[in-house]
Amino acid sequence: MAASPRDARKKLEADFADSAPVLPAYQRDFYSWLNEQVRYIREDRVDALDRDNLAAEIESLALEQFNRFVAALRVLLVQVLQWEHQPSARSRGWALSIVEQRLEIADLLEDNPGLQPHLSEAIRRAYRRARIAAARETGREEASFPATCPYSFDELISRTFIP
Repeated sequence: MAASPRDARKKLEADFADSAPVLPAYQRDFYSWLNEQVRYIREDRVDALDRDNLAAEIESLALEQFNRFVAALRVLLVQVLQWEHQPSARSRGWALSIVEQRLEIADLLEDNPGLQPHLSEAIRRAYRRARIAAARETGREEASFPATCPYSFDELISRTFIP
């Protein structure tokens, strides 16, 4: 007697299930894996930790903080470049936006003082995109902006921008 389509499907699913690789908990259910790792740490069960994946996640968190810092610098750099290259568009609101962005950067550094040694790299990364954004927003050629960031970190944070 021939197998019904339903039986054939069940056999295929069973065969596939037997040959399918079993994913580690880290890939199957990230949320549960994280909670399990937290529990192991709190219970001082260091031997049970998924060290390689946990280390990768911690590195990822550090990179996320660096990227937040770069993004905040990029916003400030766009504002400063526009301020300098569009003097006719300057306003009090714009100046206050620059002040607000400086506070955002100061808060990020206060929360993450380990970013201090990476200021030059962060500015370099932020400026690459800020230059493009400033060109787009001002309607000027990208080449009209310096190829490398003309400002030091101290200048970005302390320059006076009052219309």
